[in-house]
Amino acid sequence: RTQFFAHLHDLSLAFFDRQRLGDVMSRVTDDVEEIEDLMLSGLASALSYAFQLIFFTAALFYLNWQLAIVSLFVVPLFWLAARHFSRKIKVAAREERRRSGSIGAVAEESLSNAALVQAYNRKDEEVARFHRENEGSFNAQMAATRLGSLFSPLVNMIELAGVVVVVAFGAYQLSRGNLTVGGLLVFMVFLGQLYSPIRGISGLLNSFYSASAGAERIIEFLDEKPSVTERKDARELGRAEGRVEFDGVSFCYQDKEAPALEDVSFSVGPGETLALVGPSGAGKSTAAKLMLRFYDPDSGVIRLDGHDLRDVTLRSLRENVAVLLQETLVFDGTVRENIAYGKPDATDEEIEAAASAADAHDFIQALPEGYDTAVGQKGRLLSGGQLQRVAIARAMIRDAGVLVLDEPTTGLDAGSTEKVMRPLQRLMKGRATVVISHNLMTVREATEIAVLEDGRVTERGTHADLLEWDGAYARLYRLHHAKSQAVGL
Repeated sequence: RTQFFAHLHDLSLAFFDRQRLGDVMSRVTDDVEEIEDLMLSGLASALSYAFQLIFFTAALFYLNWQLAIVSLFVVPLFWLAARHFSRKIKVAAREERRRSGSIGAVAEESLSNAALVQAYNRKDEEVARFHRENEGSFNAQMAATRLGSLFSPLVNMIELAGVVVVVAFGAYQLSRGNLTVGGLLVFMVFLGQLYSPIRGISGLLNSFYSASAGAERIIEFLDEKPSVTERKDARELGRAEGRVEFDGVSFCYQDKEAPALEDVSFSVGPGETLALVGPSGAGKSTAAKLMLRFYDPDSGVIRLDGHDLRDVTLRSLRENVAVLLQETLVFDGTVRENIAYGKPDATDEEIEAAASAADAHDFIQALPEGYDTAVGQKGRLLSGGQLQRVAIARAMIRDAGVLVLDEPTTGLDAGSTEKVMRPLQRLMKGRATVVISHNLMTVREATEIAVLEDGRVTERGTHADLLEWDGAYARLYRLHHAKSQAVGL
């Protein structure tokens, strides 16, 4: 399970873009558990049954080789029955495991959006959706159980037929004086012991094929290869100065026809700030993902300090980039652990210094357990502004040469935005910073502003230059400024 989990983390984001998280989790937990159950109990039982089969078969031949040969005539019948039922049980087991994954996917999706479900009174619809998947899983389990229930009595009938034939042949041998009654009884006792492991093996079929179906689902993911890979001769980056360059970069997502970026070029150096602005879907966040090599461009080159990103190791690249994503991501741990995520070996003094620089120290100290306060799943115990300042502290402690800010003030009110912008400006100092923002009031001081429309850079320049040119940026700025004034009124 641990190796499987590690493999999943090696896969590129493109894999997770097309998978349902609940189904992935089902494979990590339930499918692996099916294999574990078979390995822990089923394998031991199978070995025991195999030993018993060999021992009692040898004993039967030792007692009376003629009766032994007659008793084995049912073996082809056992094989034919097992072959017929195994195909159907395998199909049912595959459907059962698939349905189990679907249940996990629906449950994860529905419960993670509990607020939306309750706000729109969609509980009944969600329960009905879950019930459909649950009912499908139950039906698949019942199909496998029914097949197992039919197979077991069939095995008993074949066993009975074998006993009848042996008794008949034994009676014939008795009549000819070639066998004693005691010899026949002893043979029948050992024959009964031979059929016992056969019944046991038939009972393992359901477990075996359920584990086999789970293994197929796991192998399906193990066969997945990351779309972003390191070259064998990839070099380690030291401490990067922070000079980022996009040179004719184009990129299209696999499930899209229109390119997300097309022939995009820009650069930003240490101490400089490049702002990427434009309408939703223009490709701004895609540029940030390419900078971290979550994806590779279809054409063009992205360089850091003159090095093609594909020529450096992923670890050293990402160690030189600090990120504040559009959604503030935290783990269900303490404030201390979440800040130290940017630098796992950070001391308490470094953590508190980073928090102070992010204007987070005071509110953290006021929490019930201070830095050891749990933030809850997805940080639900902290406000949006507090979460963002924890994320800023995490970026501070990483001390990377390149900073990527993807909508750092999204969802924050004016007061919280002001509290976040002050530490952000400290964080940006001396670093190559790429800011992605819809809030044009926060990018006016950028060294350069690039306007993206339909994946292309249509305008570049300073805030003053772009206003003077009276193009797309000027229109966006006037619209945003008018909205800000209306809100202020």
